Amino acid sequence: TAKLKICTCRLVKYCSVDCQKAHRKQHKKACKQRAAELNNEMLYNQGHERPEECPICTLPIPLRLGKHSYFNVCCMKMICHGCDIAAQKRGMFSCPFCRTPSPEDDAGKLAMAQARAKKKDPVALNFLGEQFCFGALGLPQSMSRAFKLWEEAAELGSVSALFSVGVAYYEGDGVREDKAKAAEYLSKAAM
Repeated sequence: TAKLKICTCRLVKYCSVDCQKAHRKQHKKACKQRAAELNNEMLYNQGHERPEECPICTLPIPLRLGKHSYFNVCCMKMICHGCDIAAQKRGMFSCPFCRTPSPEDDAGKLAMAQARAKKKDPVALNFLGEQFCFGALGLPQSMSRAFKLWEEAAELGSVSALFSVGVAYYEGDGVREDKAKAAEYLSKAAM
């Protein structure tokens, strides 16, 4: 009638903490191995869905995203070429999603991205991090500034930023090299 406590490896059940402590020496190796297997199952069984879909038609955007879509700085959305062409046929030459006129120069794009970043938009923070990484849109190339932006975007849930932070830790770009942290961020991005 006692409620059994399940071990973290989910292989063994115990009637009490004393029973678990007594069995620990025999069970320790199998428990660690099963915990690693459970972690791998969790890692490889998630993240198969494609998050990239057009916000207008909701169709998935095929891989090689730049070939099939483009990124709008005004609303931070990836729009498929089909929706853009359909909007242009109707005489709408602004953003098909938010209807904002497209900026003509890099300063306009930068101002729009910074405005979204001030509102803690993870996509905008990741976008600005990429611009600092490559020195684009008139920004100076600064890996440390890019890393800070990516870290903030990762905390807000950006998968791309999690990946970028993991790569930065792995290569030691803008931050001290740390393979353990790199593995942690890269596995979070994969999940």
